[in-house]
Amino acid sequence: MTAVFRVGLVRLVSRGATAPNSLLQAQTNALPAAFQQKCNISGKTMRGGPRVPKEPPYPYKTKKYTVLNTFLDKTSKRFDENSKVICVEGPIASGKTKFAKELAEELDMQYFPAVDLDLIFINKYGYDMRQLDPELPPSCRSYDVRNFCLDPSHDLAAQFQIRMYMLRYSQYIDALQHIFNTGQGVVLERSPFSDFVFMETMFRQGYLSRGARSVYNEIRSNTIGELLKPHLVIYLDLPVDAVQKQIKARNVDYEQQSKVFSEAYLRDLEALYKQQYLKDIANHAELLIYDWTAGGETEVVVEDIERIDFNQYESDPHNKKMIDWRFPLESEWCEARIKYGHEKPDLMNYFNVPRFDVPELLRSADDSKVWRDVWFNAPGMKFRPGYNADMGDTGLATKTKIGINEAI
Repeated sequence: MTAVFRVGLVRLVSRGATAPNSLLQAQTNALPAAFQQKCNISGKTMRGGPRVPKEPPYPYKTKKYTVLNTFLDKTSKRFDENSKVICVEGPIASGKTKFAKELAEELDMQYFPAVDLDLIFINKYGYDMRQLDPELPPSCRSYDVRNFCLDPSHDLAAQFQIRMYMLRYSQYIDALQHIFNTGQGVVLERSPFSDFVFMETMFRQGYLSRGARSVYNEIRSNTIGELLKPHLVIYLDLPVDAVQKQIKARNVDYEQQSKVFSEAYLRDLEALYKQQYLKDIANHAELLIYDWTAGGETEVVVEDIERIDFNQYESDPHNKKMIDWRFPLESEWCEARIKYGHEKPDLMNYFNVPRFDVPELLRSADDSKVWRDVWFNAPGMKFRPGYNADMGDTGLATKTKIGINEAI
């Protein structure tokens, strides 16, 4: 009921307000179309300098954006040609991090690095919760990418991949929140839309059970439809033998000792990327693929990006490309901004899928009690961040606010 009231109120206060592109078409007697960010993406070289925001960014990390804010602070007024979501994909050790950083710098976008389990196992005070493993029962111990590389058939491998999807999902919401509140585009390494290729590869290699795969797919089905798909996906392609050479060259100890990155595993990963993910995402987003065997030049990719006309899809309302980003009313942009802002905890709750038929994803009541007693008595875990006197927090008696966006 609250959600219905919120949507109705947002549309009431925005009645008569249309997005800039719709107004322009109305003035030229054209059919009204949904607003989409204008023009092509442009780099610093084309612009002749850094991006100049049309409006000051909204301080979304410290201040909530609610229905009441929609009266005075509209959303689309901050958008420009670079207000886009770009996802960088590719096989393991393909050079995504270096490229994504350079791309974000040239396009003056916000860079979001690849997620890992440190986001769960290292708390706000820098304490590594993996130190607690000796005190925990086996079903409650940490299991991260290092553990997966060394023991991929462990029962906790299923939980590991579900957590990776959850972290990518959470980060993608943060990226959308950033765009809606600042107008600045974002560049991400991988995304929740491509995460399934790792799950399917693990299943094909026998690291996941059929039941765990079923749970993952049910969670994904329950959550992925809530997100807006990216505007552009860039895939850095390397053949399997080149990937193995790159893995060896970067000399990460647990990767060198791992049996995971076999030719069969990497070929399955490549096939799933190319035959399923890239094929599907090309129906919704622009797709650029590069042979990155010997590396490449970011400047060349930027020039290709600048040639893409993102407005071409507005003329055909039935075209699936960019359809997620066609909101005809300003009120719909404001609703989306609220959804990906302080309503993030509601979106994360969609991960709570009640499945009790997969043993490796369950904990006994006794194990859960031990985990809770140990975990929430660790340094910095007794209270919310900022309220732990044992970690040096002060002024506890006078604090009246809790942090914004504390959900995973």
